[in-house]
Amino acid sequence: MSMSFQGLTLCVKTFGCQMNKHDSERVLGTLEALGATPVDSFEEADMVVFLTCCVREAADTRLYGQVATMRTLPLRPDSPLAKRLIAIGGCIGQRDGRKLVDAMPHVDVVFGTHNLHALPSLLQAALDTGSSQVEVRDASASFPTDLPTDREQPWAAWLPITIGCNNFCSYCIVPYVRGREKSRPLEDIVSEAEGYVAEGVKEITLLGQNVNSYGRDLYGSPRFVDVLDAVAHTGIERIRFATSHPKDLSDEVIERFATLPSLMPALHLPVQSGSDRILKAMNRRYDAARYLDLVRKLREAKGDIALSTDIIVGFPGETEEDFMDTYRLVEAVGYHQVFTFIYSKREGTPAASMPDDTPREVIQGRFDRLVELVQRQAFEANQTERGRVVPVLVEGASKRDSSLLSGRSPKNQTVHAPVPAGCSAADLQGRIVDVRIDDAKTWYLQGSLA
Repeated sequence: MSMSFQGLTLCVKTFGCQMNKHDSERVLGTLEALGATPVDSFEEADMVVFLTCCVREAADTRLYGQVATMRTLPLRPDSPLAKRLIAIGGCIGQRDGRKLVDAMPHVDVVFGTHNLHALPSLLQAALDTGSSQVEVRDASASFPTDLPTDREQPWAAWLPITIGCNNFCSYCIVPYVRGREKSRPLEDIVSEAEGYVAEGVKEITLLGQNVNSYGRDLYGSPRFVDVLDAVAHTGIERIRFATSHPKDLSDEVIERFATLPSLMPALHLPVQSGSDRILKAMNRRYDAARYLDLVRKLREAKGDIALSTDIIVGFPGETEEDFMDTYRLVEAVGYHQVFTFIYSKREGTPAASMPDDTPREVIQGRFDRLVELVQRQAFEANQTERGRVVPVLVEGASKRDSSLLSGRSPKNQTVHAPVPAGCSAADLQGRIVDVRIDDAKTWYLQGSLA
């Protein structure tokens, strides 16, 4: 099939995790290579591609709402198409398949997490036939990294090292829509990292649903520490990784926070709950004591490491005592950032059939108490940066104030500083500059170039 999208405009809308963001960059790169021109809004777009998440019910609601608006949204005046092409991929595409077209007949293409490469041919078939195209596969023969990419930021890159997940946490649908865990060969990862360094990339984020178990399927045992060592050896200035499952975080990986200068002092370590009873029901395969021991080891290796986490409030059967175990764990750790969620039932997961009669207002009250603690701790953690000089990777101008630079500290904190006289924010994009911190708020630091 001959494919060309020359003259067509494209908007990609992304929901969810870093893996979806990486997939979106591959979609953009693939369709740009065939002539499509990226635009920022639905109104300007001849083709709209949604890369979706189904971890929480809110994502489903947002998707259906935004796709519904496409029915009445007029095409741009000079569009060569008779109707806007709409494609849905990602985790909801993988989970629901043809159900999406049945529910929304104006959708033209549905594809899954395992066949990003098929999107151009599916779009072309929809154009040629005028009928909806649905293709969802159970497994992938290759990594999406094999596709062209259009990175959101030229100085930063996502680098997947695994796809899929073997953990089957009782609340999580990811293993069912992303498939079983599959690792990339180490030499492929290093080759891609070397290419990014040659292009001038400053920061690489290693991606996987559980990076700590990297290599178990290929080599018989986890070799994530080898990935860290090899990528650091490429000369990349900054390395981050996500996500890190506590049950597989090894002492060797923890040690690298002390010995690899390019490994940033920030770690996202999802705990989900501080209650051993709830952790067992979640199938997390560690207890609170094990988690706190990991925190102790991390702080022994890197005293000022910034820790972030995910916490679910209102898991089926959670009691006030269970919640207070979580609250006390958060108090003990002192996180820089916590992503808090009220439990969202996902059909097809074991937790969906667990009984629960906790009133919604009780769950909401617990959630609000936890959020208040998290905000207080985040503010207190940021106060330690006052007076320090912090190396900041500049991302550009602040979205709220174009006279301010915005960037990321090694601890992944947002940092603002006035744009120096005689240059623009664009001049400093992608550069690492020293910022002396004068003020610290809950969610950002403020300073001036040192």
